[in-house]
Amino acid sequence: MKGMLFAAGLMTLMPIVQAADLTIGLASSTTSMDPQFYVGGANSAMARNLFDGLVNQNEKQQIVPALALSWKAIDDTTWQFALRPNVKFHDGTDFSARDVVASVKRVALAAKNSPSAYTPYVADISEIREINPLTVEIKTKGPAALLLNNLSRIAILPARLADQPTEVLNSGKEVIGTGPFKFVSYTPDDKVVLSRNDHYWGGKAEWDTVTLRVIKNSSARIAALLSGDVDMIESVPTADRATIARQQAFVTESVPGNRILYLHPDQDREVSPFAKGDDGKNPLRNVAVRQAMSLAINRDALVERILDGQGLASSQLVPKGYPGYSAHIPAPVYDLKQAKQKLAAAGYPNGFTLTFHASNDRYPNDAKIAQALGQMFTQAGIKTEVVTMPGNVYFAKAAQREFSLVMGGAAIETGEASGVLGPLLETFGPNAGQGNRGRYSNPEFDKLLSQARATLNEQQRDALLQQASELAMKEQGVIPLLFLSNTWAMKKGYSYVGRTDGYTLPYFVHKQ
Repeated sequence: MKGMLFAAGLMTLMPIVQAADLTIGLASSTTSMDPQFYVGGANSAMARNLFDGLVNQNEKQQIVPALALSWKAIDDTTWQFALRPNVKFHDGTDFSARDVVASVKRVALAAKNSPSAYTPYVADISEIREINPLTVEIKTKGPAALLLNNLSRIAILPARLADQPTEVLNSGKEVIGTGPFKFVSYTPDDKVVLSRNDHYWGGKAEWDTVTLRVIKNSSARIAALLSGDVDMIESVPTADRATIARQQAFVTESVPGNRILYLHPDQDREVSPFAKGDDGKNPLRNVAVRQAMSLAINRDALVERILDGQGLASSQLVPKGYPGYSAHIPAPVYDLKQAKQKLAAAGYPNGFTLTFHASNDRYPNDAKIAQALGQMFTQAGIKTEVVTMPGNVYFAKAAQREFSLVMGGAAIETGEASGVLGPLLETFGPNAGQGNRGRYSNPEFDKLLSQARATLNEQQRDALLQQASELAMKEQGVIPLLFLSNTWAMKKGYSYVGRTDGYTLPYFVHKQ
């Protein structure tokens, strides 16, 4: 009895170790738990919590080892990858070369019904095979300068899931990776709950449990932080950043982003549902019309008045410093008079009618940006109606090409220009142009991009990417608007190194 009392007394003296839980307010929903289904920022960020690639990207989008410890080019079309030993999947099974081979081959299956598939990232691969349990060989169709960048986008799953469709992963039954966190639950448009992977090859995360809450409304996201309901939020509204920064209980982190907001005009349909001239035909097919629309946009006003300076006006898809940025593409020009002249010269002296569709909860102040653009086009003579809707509805309809002019956003997922030029501008097909909603198509552009991907010399590849970008921007295959800054806010004592891709990754959130 005395022993029991003594033990009880000891227990009262021992410190109580509280669970380390982290709650983050996200601005966008994860639409699928299948990491190979839909190329989208929210999906890609979520996948990084649960899965690894052969290689990953750090906060500056530089390639770093992940499930591959090292790699070497045997010749121009053959690569060998030495895999990390002693890695386990969340279900306790061992990771091996067999899983890599199966995962790369599964990408084609996961592409079924995808709004934007991962197939372009494996299009260069002609063969992948297991040399031994810790060595994989990849053969490419030709020199593939961007193979590592592309492989950073491909999540590795257990080989036994090779034939499992997306629906199985979305149900939560088989969300199994090697990442720093394990899957607990997924409630669409509400939250994702994760638990720590104590056997993570990169070291245990600081957090036992992570709850990622979807709070699309900016004001509600701010309120959740200020009230203590969440520990951290992403996509801090530009108007609130300074207010939060002045409060001693919170800190902010901001980095220049590489996510470009852009417009995609319908360029291939002779008759488009929401863009009509007097003859009933689609004016957006005319290059001069698209150029006029670009001239009608006051990008600096969008940045300063709507985003409170938290952005950078742009006339191309990659920011300065990234491979493929061209100094020969003129800076953005706002010239309403010239816009009207171009419209008249194109055969539309009285403009035309346009309904412009956009999301209202996906990007910072996206609905306000859309309304401002509608006013700018109307001032140029294009009678514009603006319709905004929730992102989950909008993007599904945009993927089905139900609109004539859409606004979207794209991060440079691969860290260089082909990561946006390919998805947005390459001629649409099973392995190309998966995000090309306007169906821009130019054989010369496709040729330049293909040559760049096959050019191993960095300077020569950069020159080809610049030429491709210059051609597409001259024809306004897309109309770039601005780059968004990436901003986070968190309770004092928490820290996070901001990422250029805008991902919010709890593994890298720390508490002092």
